[in-house]
Amino acid sequence: MAVTIELIKDLREKSGAGMADCKKALEETNGDIAKAIEYLRKKGAAMATKRADKIAKEGAVKSKISEDKSKGVIIEVNCETDFVSKGEGFQNFAQGIADTALASSSNDAAHLLSVKGDNDLTVQETIDGMMGRVGEKIELRRVRLISVEDGFVSTYIHFGSKVGAIIGMKGKYSDEANDIGHKMAMQIVAMTPINVRRDEISADIIEKELEIYQQQARNEKKPENIIEKITMNRLEKFFQENCLLEQEFIQDSSKSVGDLLKDFTKATGEPLDVTEMARFQLG
Repeated sequence: MAVTIELIKDLREKSGAGMADCKKALEETNGDIAKAIEYLRKKGAAMATKRADKIAKEGAVKSKISEDKSKGVIIEVNCETDFVSKGEGFQNFAQGIADTALASSSNDAAHLLSVKGDNDLTVQETIDGMMGRVGEKIELRRVRLISVEDGFVSTYIHFGSKVGAIIGMKGKYSDEANDIGHKMAMQIVAMTPINVRRDEISADIIEKELEIYQQQARNEKKPENIIEKITMNRLEKFFQENCLLEQEFIQDSSKSVGDLLKDFTKATGEPLDVTEMARFQLG
């Protein structure tokens, strides 16, 4: 079968591969579109093997929220270079994986790789195809799904798609409530809290912090009778810096993040709380 320009364009539209790659694939498969698509996928799989030892530290962080706002997902997809990650094709590709993750309620990267998207290809096959097009190692690093039965999900992806956050909010959805959720997601991106509340921090972490503060006080030649007080004061500061609801609000230093919830409830009569959160940053 003759490989015409129309056939090449058709394959390019279906696969997203470059014109030269499409022409080569069609020539190798005697103009069979289905076999040509498979040829391009295998090329991507071969690329994955060839570049397995390469480091994929660039990429994109993307999110997607359901129409009813009750669940959302955040993902991280990596590639090798910033040049590829900034391209519209890669950004759309990454967003497509986030869309598939939400549609399948995936909360595990290994599982998501086997899920089929709207293009009837699995996420792994889609990744293989993209590797064949860009000539770089691409991998799905992580996925986090948050679902809130009596509330909603908010997200914030910072400009450039290199860092983002997702947060579950318990309470009645409204534009005002979602604005609070959005601001909290921005806070998570900017201030990297490790937990929502202090009682969620593991005993091992607290014990380690106490040991460090005690040793610091002794290194500073503080009197033994006040070391305990100094240690507890420093632990309190640790909580204030690392627990979301206790952090100083980035848009108003006169209040904590937790004060936002209290102020909202006081003004609207609607209770609002945080259920869980996640922060993804490339690498």
